[in-house]
Amino acid sequence: MFTLLNTQIKSLPTIEIHGTVCAVQGLILTVEIKNKILSIGSRCWIYPNVDDSIFQNVPVQASQPLAAEVVGFNGDYALIMPFGALIGIGAGCRVMFDHGAANFRPTRNWCGRVINALGEPIDGAGALDYGMEVYPLQSSPIQSSLRARVVDRIDVGIRAVNTFLTCCKGQRMGIFAGSGVGKSMLLSMFARYTACDICIIGLVGERGREVNDFIEETLGEDGLKRSILVVATSDESPLMRRQAAYLTMSLAEYFRDQGLSVLCLMDSVTRFAMAQREIGLSAGEPPTTKGYPPSAFAELPKLLERAGPGIEQVLPKKTGYITGLFTVLVDGDDTNEPISDAVRGILDGHIILDRAIAQRGRFPAINILKSISRTVPACHSAEENVIVKSARALMASYEDMADMIRLGAYRAGANAEVDRAIEVSLPLDQFLSQTRDETMTIHDAFATLQSIVNG
Repeated sequence: MFTLLNTQIKSLPTIEIHGTVCAVQGLILTVEIKNKILSIGSRCWIYPNVDDSIFQNVPVQASQPLAAEVVGFNGDYALIMPFGALIGIGAGCRVMFDHGAANFRPTRNWCGRVINALGEPIDGAGALDYGMEVYPLQSSPIQSSLRARVVDRIDVGIRAVNTFLTCCKGQRMGIFAGSGVGKSMLLSMFARYTACDICIIGLVGERGREVNDFIEETLGEDGLKRSILVVATSDESPLMRRQAAYLTMSLAEYFRDQGLSVLCLMDSVTRFAMAQREIGLSAGEPPTTKGYPPSAFAELPKLLERAGPGIEQVLPKKTGYITGLFTVLVDGDDTNEPISDAVRGILDGHIILDRAIAQRGRFPAINILKSISRTVPACHSAEENVIVKSARALMASYEDMADMIRLGAYRAGANAEVDRAIEVSLPLDQFLSQTRDETMTIHDAFATLQSIVNG
């Protein structure tokens, strides 16, 4: 108790830095400052002009100090962006700065809780406990030469992924899909069935209506017990949405440093990039590809590279891992649009969800032929590689002749390989189909796939 209190006292700022709002333009406030020790990312609090007539028809919290962040400078003026609505804020408002970097102090007691981007509980289950260790919201990825190798397979309980797109501890995979193709269901299956110690889930820019549905129905009680959810809905400020992604990664890093195997799920990286676009354009950055400023593309690797294996340890201390699964909301089902293309080049594989497959009623709607895991075939045995290669070849043969088969233009016996592909197409489709309540181990999945391929 006294140690924690001492830590909090030491973290208090030694000086106060004040400023005054002199202009408000869009989402940006211009604040006159006298001190030069502020930097990008410094936090501040804006104090509204206290006038009872202003707050008669607005929520009570509008009269409270509003948290904000420094996003740029213009001479002796700081450009700040708020974390909330600018109700009651105008020229002359006093601003108090904190020149220290934003951080938080997590503990394992956060398991099963739902928090916002500021690390505050929003599940009505009481206050959070705080730990001794201070973790920054934005940190640099571990130096590549110090990281453990990605070699050990991780069982995710999903047949299609366990066999064709096998993941390893510390791997980073992207789930690319348009809206309504089933990525939330796939994420819930990863959260429920993946063999990990803890699951950190970041819902960035999620629809407010769907948050409770995801928690109660999609994730379920068992999934929530070993998870921490960080939520920033689409109506919140771009700073809140961006910080939700940072907080998700920071929590994953904390548990990784405890020697745990962490599953980090983020939905979605695209909305993180959109939030950064709003921030960058408001701060005066020039728009480039599809209106995204350069900072949006610069922030993506800084965020995604924080996932992966930790520093290789020797016994008795275990090496921690962050296995990252990041959804990418593709614009118009185009997996080559700028954000999708940039993310695909950073990650260790991609899972493509196909709308045409979803429309046929097969979920998860994974297009195996367009998806890849960069740890395959190294993580498979020789026998498993033969099984996967044979199954892929049969699926490719069927796909090449699919139009002729549907039209009735293909005659049985014309090609032995195509005949075999037609024969196993239905069993393979049933193998790839899986309901939310089903699960299958890697060993059983390969055994089932082998029986299909070998007849």
